[in-house]
Amino acid sequence: MNATPAPADDLIVIGKIVSVHGVRGEVKVFSFTDPIDNLLDYHRWTLRRDGEVRQVELASGRLQNKVLVAKLKGLDDREEARLLAGFEICVLRSLLPDLTDGEYYWYQLKGLKVIDQAGQLLGRIDHLLETGANDVMVVKPCADSLDDRERLLPYTAHCVLTVDLAAGEMRVDWDADF
Repeated sequence: MNATPAPADDLIVIGKIVSVHGVRGEVKVFSFTDPIDNLLDYHRWTLRRDGEVRQVELASGRLQNKVLVAKLKGLDDREEARLLAGFEICVLRSLLPDLTDGEYYWYQLKGLKVIDQAGQLLGRIDHLLETGANDVMVVKPCADSLDDRERLLPYTAHCVLTVDLAAGEMRVDWDADF
């Protein structure tokens, strides 16, 4: 394991180490990728937790039931692996695949101003939730927003009208009273 970090702005969180697996230093991983085993396509990870940053290399990995199990190079001890629980798994932004027009990564949507059809600022996207049926945007109030309410908006074609990353805003079909 190496301690040379990549610049923080260039890193995207794609998963998290949650616990150990077995006695040979493997770790269980919660993946934020879709499908979840896409995380295993990235062989160099930057691990982050509470200001600590480490560089690791994936030796192997597998999908076991609904959990990812990963083996990191040079990590053969269960107790050493246990110390990695809670670390975020990050990769360089430049390694992410290009998306087609109209597709966005979650990190691109965070912080966008959300404006309804009446031109009212509902707030900013704080984070997104995966619910199974569709993703949900958590919109929190910000300076100049209509009110101080937090809103949960579905990330669907019916609700999201336009996304303008350059302008930092998203237009939505959403009733401000809802």
